Amino acid sequence: EYTDRLEKEPKNFRLARQIAELHVQKKDFSKALEYYNYIVQASGISDPALEKAITETTIKKFEAKIAALDTQSPDFEAQKAQIEAEKAQFILEDCKRRSEKYPTDLNIKFELGVLLFQANRMQEATQEFQKAQGNGARKVQCLNYIGQCFARRGMNDLAARTFQNAIKEKPSFDEEKKELVFGLGCVLEKMGKSEEAIEQFKSIYEIDIGYQNVAEKIETYYSKQSQGSGT
Repeated sequence: EYTDRLEKEPKNFRLARQIAELHVQKKDFSKALEYYNYIVQASGISDPALEKAITETTIKKFEAKIAALDTQSPDFEAQKAQIEAEKAQFILEDCKRRSEKYPTDLNIKFELGVLLFQANRMQEATQEFQKAQGNGARKVQCLNYIGQCFARRGMNDLAARTFQNAIKEKPSFDEEKKELVFGLGCVLEKMGKSEEAIEQFKSIYEIDIGYQNVAEKIETYYSKQSQGSGT
C-alpha cells in the first residue's frame, strides 16, 4: 500500500522515510537502506538526522549478519571476526566522512579520535584530539587520550607533560584524575624515574587502594625498601 502510494507520489519523502522505518522494524535492513538512499538521491537534501538513520541501519545490518552466523560452524570465529572488522571499518570511514562534511563540529572530531585510537592509529588520533580539545568540556578527556597516544608511541617525555597539563585542570580527585595520575606514574616508570612515579601511585593508593594494580606497585616498592635497609 505504502509503496503504491510512493510510486504515485515519488517526491513524498516523508512517506519514503516511513517505509524505510517499517523495514528497519521488520529487520529488513537492506530494503530500509534502499529507501533511505532513494531519499538522499531524489531529494538532494543534506539532513543530519537522515544520515544518522543510514549509519545506524548499516550498523544493524552488520550486527544481523553476525547474529545469523552458525555458531556450530568450524569457521564461525573467522567469519565473525571478518564481519566485525568490516563493521569497524565502516564506522571509522563514516565518521571520517562526517568530520570532513562538518569540519567545525568538535564532537565528531573527538568521536573520530577515539575510533582512530581504537584502531591503533595513534598519530592520526593525536591530530583529531588536538583539534577536539577546542571544546572546553572535552579538554581533559582529549589531553588524556593525547597523553596515551604519546605513551603508546614511546614519546614518554611528551606524554608526561600532557598528563601533567591535564592534571592541572582537575581540582577534585575523581575517576578521571585517577586515570591521569596513573598514566603519568606509568610514563615516569618507563622513563626510569621510579621515585617520581611512586609518588603518583601513592596519591592514588591513599584514596583508592583497589585502583588498577596500584596496591601491587606500592607493596613492591616498600618491600624493596625494607630489603634495602636490611630489615
